[in-house]
Amino acid sequence: MALTFYWYPKCGTCRKAKAWFEENGVEYNDVHIVDNPPSREQLEELYKKSGLEIKKFFNTSGKKYRELGLKDKVKSSSDEELLDLLATDGMLIKRPIVTDGEKVTVGFKEEDFEQTWK
Repeated sequence: MALTFYWYPKCGTCRKAKAWFEENGVEYNDVHIVDNPPSREQLEELYKKSGLEIKKFFNTSGKKYRELGLKDKVKSSSDEELLDLLATDGMLIKRPIVTDGEKVTVGFKEEDFEQTWK
């Protein structure tokens, strides 16, 4: 089964992940995270399956994150509130997010991709 690859084409990290898939012959369906962001329900499912803290799903280096002053809000808000916030704008979501429906990775670290997707 092909992976679902949420990405933003202008993102260098996303392009590295895409190149890794190509080099390793991994099938994927790419989804533009800004044009077609995951729904609130999809984000919750990705979050729960990832085993990561909710704050790991935020694009902390993004302009939108800084404009909204989310650094402190992420520390003090509930997971529910943060999922609602993430669902409002694909640019707030750390990328790429990759899933096979069971496993989830957020961001691109070659060693994580080797272990999880090869």
